[in-house]
Amino acid sequence: MRIGIVWKLFLLTTTLCMLILATIYLGQTIFFKLYYENRKLYNIETSIKKFGEDYVKSEGNLTAIMELEQDFYRSNNALITTLDSNGNLQNVSDSFVDVKLSDSPYNKELANTVLRIPLYNLVKVNEGADPKTPIRPGTKVMLMAIKKNNSYIPIKIQANSSSYWGNELILKQLDPYLLKFKFANNTIVVLDGIIDKIQDTTGNIDSNFKYTDMLFMEKIKNFQATLLLNEQNLSLLPMRLTEMVYGNVKYYMFIDPIQDSEGSTVYVCAIASLQPVDEAVQMMNEYYGYLVVLAMLLILLVSFYYSKKISRPLLQINKTTEKIANLNFSELVPITSSDEIGDLSKNINRLSKTLHSYIEKLHLDIEKEKQLERTRKEFISDVSHELKTPLSIMKSCVSILKDGVAYDKREYYFEAMEKEVDKMDLMIVDMLELARFESGSYKMEMDIFEIDRVVEQICEQLSHKMKQKQLQVQLQLPSAEVIANQHRIEQVITNFITNAIRYTPEREHIYISLMIECEWVKVSIENKGAHISEAQLDKIWDRFYRVDTSRKREQGGFGLGLAISKNILELHNVPYGVDNTKNGVLFYFYLKKRV
Repeated sequence: MRIGIVWKLFLLTTTLCMLILATIYLGQTIFFKLYYENRKLYNIETSIKKFGEDYVKSEGNLTAIMELEQDFYRSNNALITTLDSNGNLQNVSDSFVDVKLSDSPYNKELANTVLRIPLYNLVKVNEGADPKTPIRPGTKVMLMAIKKNNSYIPIKIQANSSSYWGNELILKQLDPYLLKFKFANNTIVVLDGIIDKIQDTTGNIDSNFKYTDMLFMEKIKNFQATLLLNEQNLSLLPMRLTEMVYGNVKYYMFIDPIQDSEGSTVYVCAIASLQPVDEAVQMMNEYYGYLVVLAMLLILLVSFYYSKKISRPLLQINKTTEKIANLNFSELVPITSSDEIGDLSKNINRLSKTLHSYIEKLHLDIEKEKQLERTRKEFISDVSHELKTPLSIMKSCVSILKDGVAYDKREYYFEAMEKEVDKMDLMIVDMLELARFESGSYKMEMDIFEIDRVVEQICEQLSHKMKQKQLQVQLQLPSAEVIANQHRIEQVITNFITNAIRYTPEREHIYISLMIECEWVKVSIENKGAHISEAQLDKIWDRFYRVDTSRKREQGGFGLGLAISKNILELHNVPYGVDNTKNGVLFYFYLKKRV
């Protein structure tokens, strides 16, 4: 089955657009989430590095550090803080408990000193202010702490057997029944004392909201447990990245150790949720459901329009070339663009014009050949007709002389035959000359001469014929030089004047004039006499044509003079013609004036 180019382009364009749409859809639904996650993690890691650099430059300025944390949160929608080398929160003083250590065997080194214990790593925010808790100022408590490098990191505050605050992640890894436990370079010690003061974030508008995030604080406690109980030095490791899922939401924990301005190890801790990524992917999946339907409709419409627009010039080219194949060159391909299709249209139009011109030329050549064939036939017919009369006369004269009749008129009949032979010779010369002009191979050589002198010489040569009819010739010949073949123009003027003498009544006038018109010289020959009918004005230039068919041959020529003149003037490519005047007939022609 034949499929048109419009449908081929439509199917091809639609398929291509559908493949592109499918690729975009698969990329957005499958690879977009992975790309988004990796990009977000990369941006957060870069921001953490920048935060660490700015943190070192702040040199412990609390206001500057809080601005850095807020800027980080606004830029990345992630929580960030800093921990000291023991895993305790830095730059916070809004949640703590002061314990005055007692003078006991356990506290020999720290007797009667006040130990300030941060609460963020031991108890939930605002839990220290709970009125139901037994741990309150004046309460005797037992402290469990890790002694590290001559510093004490409390991990548990216990009022009684059932009430205590502590880091559960560390306590789960210890034997609660041991009062003293040593691991690696750290030692767990037990201290006792009385609570002197409890400071909680309740009612404090300056409290940092990020420490109310339970997951964030849980991961900080987890890191502190790892830091205190792990034998590996975490400060020598690069940034750690931990993935976790909490409430069907994926989170990432970042820990990056840096050196502060005093050379101490500080851990930059951040947590980021990928919930916005999941929500964005879910929304995009829902959005793409509608988008795909709309895109498919748009693809169908655009593909059809595109196919029609692209194929329209091709269809027009096909239509035009089909007409050209049937030799119909009346229609050209419209050129609507300047691209390759536009060039193709121009070439087809050029080809059409070239073929049209060659075919027209061929038709003209064929018509000319037919005309030549008709001319040959007419020429043979005319020659046969014209030769028939002199031959008949000569045959009659020969018969009379042969039979001996009118013997005393022998000289008369010989003169008659000689006269007819001269006429036949003159007619054959004229016919051969006419044939040369009509062959199309004759080349006219141009001269420069004075046309007024040529006219005067011809009039002088024909003066005896004018005197025989007592004709009056009036000349108006201003001096003028022309560009033409002098011999042939003399022949034309002689034919025109001879023709005027032949048809002008006796004792009448002939007017011969030259008129200069810009670049032309007009030669006019007017004779008094009968007018030529309008039907015969165009025919007088034909060979063997006589205006007066009843005129005897001895009174007129063979009808070749005007035909020869016509061909000579056409070879000069100049205007010529004949008109009836008020009292006669005017023959005229133009010649190029020498500038």
